[in-house]
Amino acid sequence: MSCANCGSGTPNGCKSNGACGSSGCNKLEVYDWLANIALPSGQSPYDIVEVRFKNSRKGFFRNTKNIALQAGDVVLVEGSPGLDVGVVSVVGELARIQVAKKEPGFKPMEAKKIKGIAAQENIDKWIQARSLEKEVMYKSRTLAVNLGLQMKISDVEYQADLTKATFYYTAEGRVDFRQLIRDMADEFKIRIEMRQIGSRQEASRLGGIGSCGRELCCSTWLTDFRSVSTSAARYQQLSLNPQKLAGQCGKLKCCLNYELDMYLDALKAFPKGDLRLKTEKGSASYIKTDVFRQQMWYAYDGEVGMGSGLMPLSPERVREIIKLNKDGKKPADLREFMEEVVVEEPDYTNVVGQDSLNRFDSVFKKKKKKRPNKKKNNNQRNPQNNAGGQPKAKSQPQKKKPQGQGQEGEKKKPNPNKRRNNQRRRPPNKPKDNAKDNTKNEGTK
Repeated sequence: MSCANCGSGTPNGCKSNGACGSSGCNKLEVYDWLANIALPSGQSPYDIVEVRFKNSRKGFFRNTKNIALQAGDVVLVEGSPGLDVGVVSVVGELARIQVAKKEPGFKPMEAKKIKGIAAQENIDKWIQARSLEKEVMYKSRTLAVNLGLQMKISDVEYQADLTKATFYYTAEGRVDFRQLIRDMADEFKIRIEMRQIGSRQEASRLGGIGSCGRELCCSTWLTDFRSVSTSAARYQQLSLNPQKLAGQCGKLKCCLNYELDMYLDALKAFPKGDLRLKTEKGSASYIKTDVFRQQMWYAYDGEVGMGSGLMPLSPERVREIIKLNKDGKKPADLREFMEEVVVEEPDYTNVVGQDSLNRFDSVFKKKKKKRPNKKKNNNQRNPQNNAGGQPKAKSQPQKKKPQGQGQEGEKKKPNPNKRRNNQRRRPPNKPKDNAKDNTKNEGTK
């Protein structure tokens, strides 16, 4: 995917840091679905505008000059102190909804103001500020390590007028960074602001790939961070393994809350697992619940640790046994209430044997190529069938009988080995001696 309107053709995450202006390749963008709806007659447009800065930082500013703004415009706004440059993300009535949703106690009269559309000089200075952030972050980390501070500086955000820089850091405890601020002010010659963030906010600012293979939810579309507890994993029958349940930030994954409501609704159809089932064989305790197969697993007290001692029961059977126990009756054995569930596997599973563990163990030997039979090939190429359907023998011209030959009709078979030996012994390309032949011919004359 590439930017739709900026024309750069760079992929998603082109690191333009808000300077693209297309509002199509940035993180946490908002689609204005009320843009083409006209306001009622006599109603003035909402003067509060949402402006987006680096990463997911957004703010609400007041458009006191009634400038015609649209999503994607680069504007010059008031900073604290100084001036800053941002990109307009939401205008109009949708901004009113965003204000009521994100900042219920927002006071419009105390909001900072929009100065106007950013000039080219402001944009050039803004791009220069973005190019300095990476180098400044590395130097600030070096200064923090030299002072022995237990903190991690994860991101730096420059103000567009190059008068102030905000340093985002994470730390487990309280950090005294007064000396660090002095050192950084002397080194960078700017106003320093330190802001502590959590590990989840750090992951949302930096981004990354989760264990599911997709981009982190907090860096793409998740705007609020809700608390995630281990009870969400217990309701979903997940093993309490912190290595599997933790995300890139080291905290519990936010996706544990996505299906929690569905599990809570499904578990209402099951009886409570704190009741023990009493039988003549002994009492059985609850082990786990399979929500999808509608089964509850029980095991006798002496067979809890044994895998073969688990007995799946349907919720209706469990309620029936609980009712018998309340009436003072005990069934003989829980296995009498078990129902065999036959799971039919589809026919298309493992069609080509790709799931077999031994598919690479077989050794394929190369077959030797057989030499073709020349006689058979000659007969197949020149078939001459007679009237009886049998091929005629190949007619050969009669040759004169050489001397020393035996009976008539018998031919002496040449020895192929002898012929090859003679060919090998004779030197190749040996010129004939014409002079000797001429002398012999003259002597005979």
